[in-house]
Amino acid sequence: MVAFLVALIVAFSIPAASATVDGQRLSAAAPAVRLGERLFFDPRFAQFFFARCNGNVNATLPAGDPVLDQMPFTAARSLTSPFRGQSMNCRQCHLGDDFLLEEPLAGRTYCDFSRRSPIPRRDDGLTRTARNAPLMVSLGLPREVPLLLHLDGEFASPEDLVIDTLTGRNFGWLPSEAAIAVTHVAKVIREDNGANPRLVTYPGGGGIPYRVMLLGTDPSVSTSLQMSREYRIDVDAASDDQILLAVAKLIRAYMDSLRFGTTNTGRESRSPYDLFIGKNALPSQPKNGESGLAYAQRLLALIGQRKHLVWITPEDGEFELHNQSFQFGATELHGLELFFTRAGASRRGHVGNCVACHTPPQFTDYRLHNNGVSQGEYDGIFGRGAFAALDVPGLSTRNAQFDTYLPPSSRHPKATSRFRSAPSADNPGYADLGVWNIFANPDVPKPQRALTRILCEQFGRAAKNCTQATVLPLTVAYFKTPSIRDLGQSNPYFHSGAMDTIEDVLRFYVATSDLARAGKLRNGSPELSGVRIDADDVAPLAAFLRALNEDYQ
Repeated sequence: MVAFLVALIVAFSIPAASATVDGQRLSAAAPAVRLGERLFFDPRFAQFFFARCNGNVNATLPAGDPVLDQMPFTAARSLTSPFRGQSMNCRQCHLGDDFLLEEPLAGRTYCDFSRRSPIPRRDDGLTRTARNAPLMVSLGLPREVPLLLHLDGEFASPEDLVIDTLTGRNFGWLPSEAAIAVTHVAKVIREDNGANPRLVTYPGGGGIPYRVMLLGTDPSVSTSLQMSREYRIDVDAASDDQILLAVAKLIRAYMDSLRFGTTNTGRESRSPYDLFIGKNALPSQPKNGESGLAYAQRLLALIGQRKHLVWITPEDGEFELHNQSFQFGATELHGLELFFTRAGASRRGHVGNCVACHTPPQFTDYRLHNNGVSQGEYDGIFGRGAFAALDVPGLSTRNAQFDTYLPPSSRHPKATSRFRSAPSADNPGYADLGVWNIFANPDVPKPQRALTRILCEQFGRAAKNCTQATVLPLTVAYFKTPSIRDLGQSNPYFHSGAMDTIEDVLRFYVATSDLARAGKLRNGSPELSGVRIDADDVAPLAAFLRALNEDYQ
């Protein structure tokens, strides 16, 4: 109930803040972003800290949460977590430049290295997230469809996402502990003594307590850290829920400040693809009112009309965080043509149709699709055809038997997450059905309007025919399309983290598109049948995708 009430507060009480001014992102030096970053790194909101601090929010724990001792890096190797000896925070799963001194090629686009991220142990048996940690860069950019966050569209705003994370299972809190978590977060904010490693300090030194920063009236705080009125709150007069919302707004400001193409220091760091577009005076974004898909087709046509193109070579730049040449040449162009060519638009027989879901310039349509990953993972364990045979209930049965089928919530703390689970041989019948878990879920009211609009448009259903009961079966194994910019800093890939390399991903699409055309992919997205690539297309497509890499840090 607490989570639902907080969600209502976010929706109706205080307008969401955005780290943008006239469409431009706020500087990383903006006070709200600086404080949001400190909150993002703060390990004291976790249940592990709450249970061991003896009521002192400024305590140093005698020992940290064991889940933070090591950071999984590769299948055979771990790195020492920068948060060893502490407890869970946002940064643990959404890394950036944390390991660059130790591993120069270990930069991250606010994701981690794990297939599924380790989480604190409690008595529910969970030790990892159900899915691969999604990247967070460029979340604040405008899009053609309503905002949805998380791979299954669980959240309708960054504030909702932050609130659920700080008071949820990834931070060690059980669903039945939501009210305790809210109270604890507010206590940390009220009683914080200001000590912090993020250099949020007074001019003469010494950390600034959260309560002082949030009040925004202390003249001893430098003007560069004075909070604007939209972020101010008197924590002594505010309720716990109001403080939690203020925290969420600030972390949202930090999240909104993260952009591809520009590092957090403001230095341009464009990809070879972006330089290729610029050097050839090609349009870098859609016209006003032009869809991303229409822009992609216009761009492809313009490239095809050029008799001469200027290539990008290592003389134009050099990668520091990727082990590849900085280039965009004939091979990358061939990959671009495959990627941008839509089903039915070519007689050559080699059609990527990738642009149907990954539209430029962000290379995502922010919509929902089933690319066969859930089926591939489940069938890989239980045998071909097992996913197709999985008994998935309809709307009335699902909601009537909430605990049997749906993820837990504060209203249903004992729910099983049967269909929001990583499949394993120990749990036959458990799988990840993505959006199916969220759409028409009575415990998740906030994203329903956005989900309904997106799904009804995708499925071509008029409002009168777009009912919850008819749409729910069509959401099985659907997930939100991620951006594929800078894939070199976000592997492993897919919501399952199943693929280690770009080539693995492309070979997967060769196979799964064949399944879709043969009618052997359960509820596959129609776009998948239009993918007609083979082994010969893997190299040029991979070259093009690597040309979207940049030195993000």
